[in-house]
Amino acid sequence: MNEIRLGIIGSGFMGRTNAETITKYLPGTRLVSIAGGSRAPQLAADYKVECDPDVDKLVQRADIDAVFISTPHSQHAAHAIAAANFGKHILLDKPMAASVAECNQILEATRRNNVNLMIMFGQRFRLVNREAYKLIQDGAIGHIQAISTCALNSGGLASLPPWQSLPENLGTFFGHGIHNIDQVRWFTGDEVATVAACVQREAPSNNEVSTMAVLGLRNGVMANVWVSWTIPSPNFPHSAFSARVVGDRGILDLDAYGVLRLGREGSWNVIAEQAPIDFKGKGMLDPVRMEAYTAQGQEFVASIRERRRPSVTGEDGRAAVEVALAAYQSAKERRTVIL
Repeated sequence: MNEIRLGIIGSGFMGRTNAETITKYLPGTRLVSIAGGSRAPQLAADYKVECDPDVDKLVQRADIDAVFISTPHSQHAAHAIAAANFGKHILLDKPMAASVAECNQILEATRRNNVNLMIMFGQRFRLVNREAYKLIQDGAIGHIQAISTCALNSGGLASLPPWQSLPENLGTFFGHGIHNIDQVRWFTGDEVATVAACVQREAPSNNEVSTMAVLGLRNGVMANVWVSWTIPSPNFPHSAFSARVVGDRGILDLDAYGVLRLGREGSWNVIAEQAPIDFKGKGMLDPVRMEAYTAQGQEFVASIRERRRPSVTGEDGRAAVEVALAAYQSAKERRTVIL
């Protein structure tokens, strides 16, 4: 396969991120068309590509080989299955779908149609997280004993797009904590066996604003995940996406948007540092922010060219969805859920 022709489904914040990724950072690819969402015509005009009237029209195009899907969670299954049924490779935003059953339907459709499916767990492609994973794989901290990971934010739900608070999209832990769940699975190479969680909701909307979950993994590792949008300003430093990883011979302190430190034999060493993203100046398309999306897109394109499974699979997406939904079940039923 020479040039890989791409379509984008979804025209919001991540739709624009996907368009920037393809047009500026993925050589050997071409953005053909965009569909989905009220902003699709303007986004297509901005990037000088076609705009299809709906998603069905886009996935039926013979001049598109693969699609990037970044639509509300509740729409993922319908869009991914439609794309698979027309032979399109799929880079699908997280969370994979709104239920485990929908994840299974997507997996079945991609297998039946022999197309690649990769999930947008972009945190796997950030510098600090990648370097932490390498240290773990190299045995720098020995066997992992425990992980504490969080995504803490100020500003409340008003700082998020309104669609994320709609019941069909389930909540902030599902939409954002899914990254932290994937981090735990990725770092340990293991599956979650038990989930116990608490959820806090705002009044009067009853929308989720903070969730804390304790995960027990099959090999005995314990982890906690805390995701909140209710932290009073100025928020805790270095907590937008951070983790502490405890091994039997060393420890890691990582800030995905800052510094990775390795603690061993009584001292700390800085291993890697992510340059700050200039949201106020350069904005959401700051090249520093785009580094992770570039690496993610390159992996997806390479998996198509090399006819292999991508490094982040649909099975990874399904597993994270199952854990997130188990956290909600645990909080509702006030019990530990066994997977």
